[in-house]
Amino acid sequence: MAKREIILLPDPVLRLVAEPIAIVDDGVRKLASDMLETMYAAPGVGLAAPQIGVSRRLIVLDVSETDEDKQPYVMINPRIVKRSDAPNVHEEGCLSIPDVRVEIERPAEVVVAYLDRDGKPQELAASALLATCIQHEIDHLDGRLLIDYMSRLKRDMVVRRFKKLARERAGV
Repeated sequence: MAKREIILLPDPVLRLVAEPIAIVDDGVRKLASDMLETMYAAPGVGLAAPQIGVSRRLIVLDVSETDEDKQPYVMINPRIVKRSDAPNVHEEGCLSIPDVRVEIERPAEVVVAYLDRDGKPQELAASALLATCIQHEIDHLDGRLLIDYMSRLKRDMVVRRFKKLARERAGV
């Protein structure tokens, strides 16, 4: 396993629609392991492959409360097959947009279909924080970011701030 660099806004890879994974092989499993290590080190509760510069449909999550009870999920080609009508509002953050929090209303429960690390089809019914995280990470796979849920004015302010930070990091 290797910790990877997390890509920050305004990197254009974050806006791409990620490519499906055709074959679950050792390379995909290594990518998943690297993503888990990166997510835990950040620390975060979810990470999508585009956030480390890999435009593939792979997410990892772990919303467990303590390190001792880790319950990591690896979801390859995840897709939501059912959404509840009941809404849930949660304040979300993003490792690719540090220090920005946005209250987002999403379905309170979802059922997600995906392939596991062995390439076997799975379905998971999720609620509460896990449901929110799954939806957030799938948004990443579709090139959608939490700032897309903000007003245009607030979104433009955040984007300007991160463009300025990117120029400073590049020494421009």
